Amino acid sequence: MSAASPDSPNVALRVLPVVSGDGAHAELMVTAPASGGEPAAVLLWLPAMGVPARHYLPLAEALARLGMATAIHEWRGIGSSDRRAGRQCNWGYRELLEGDLGASFALARGQWPGVPIRVGGHSLGGQLAALLAAIHPEAFTGLVLVASGAPFWRTFPRGRLIRAAYALAPMLATLRGHLPGRRLGFAGNEARGVIADWARTGRTGRYAASGMPVDLEQALARLAMPVLGIRFVDDWLVPAASLDWLLGKFPCAPVTRLVLGSADLAGQPPDHFAWMRAPGAVAQSITGWSRAGNGAFARAPQPDA
Repeated sequence: MSAASPDSPNVALRVLPVVSGDGAHAELMVTAPASGGEPAAVLLWLPAMGVPARHYLPLAEALARLGMATAIHEWRGIGSSDRRAGRQCNWGYRELLEGDLGASFALARGQWPGVPIRVGGHSLGGQLAALLAAIHPEAFTGLVLVASGAPFWRTFPRGRLIRAAYALAPMLATLRGHLPGRRLGFAGNEARGVIADWARTGRTGRYAASGMPVDLEQALARLAMPVLGIRFVDDWLVPAASLDWLLGKFPCAPVTRLVLGSADLAGQPPDHFAWMRAPGAVAQSITGWSRAGNGAFARAPQPDA
């Protein structure tokens, strides 16, 4: 049953239980236009590392007001998830891609069986969205990357310091049983398997998931669906070269790039997280691109800064 969001009466909000193949529980937050009927499209949305799903409700509500439904995935170990990373509880990209994301997709797909579904995400969420789309290209009709790029150390101005962090983070996670991200001020308390897979990409520039036989780099290279990449002018966590490195893995895909500044964000700083407080321009960008259907974009992208 749908209920109007108390903050946005024109938006219907549902919170649905989702169960992964290994029994892990979480909640899927689903928004849609409250007027009823089928939305124009559905977006399966993946949060940034360590960010609970509920923080993306303003984006989802903005999308709903523009006619798009959104299903916000909850990462294992975060928010409504019944798992917490620790020495006795560990997982990596394989569990996220094969189990949790598959369960969220199936639940979202079941809400609107005939409606086109895109997949997208913020930061690490965008990277995992790309991997999910590459593994299951028949499931999605487009990929959305917001403040998301490959973490490869060579794409950052102070790359050598970042490369050192990619060596130290897995060691700390192994020593503690998990990465104490909340104490470090980076992400959440993350499973050591996730940190190992993430740091490997940071060191090598290539995607792989421990325990998964699929060649993720080859899968990405075959991806042919339209891709929208949005970055923010002052996002030091995703410099232009980082987004370029990730988009370069899709040689067969029609790619649209857009750069947003403070004028687009109601005066909010155009950085990695502040856009979440004023997501209107991002929602308009996503729905405009989605309506175009072929990867074209309704307005000309701004030059990168």
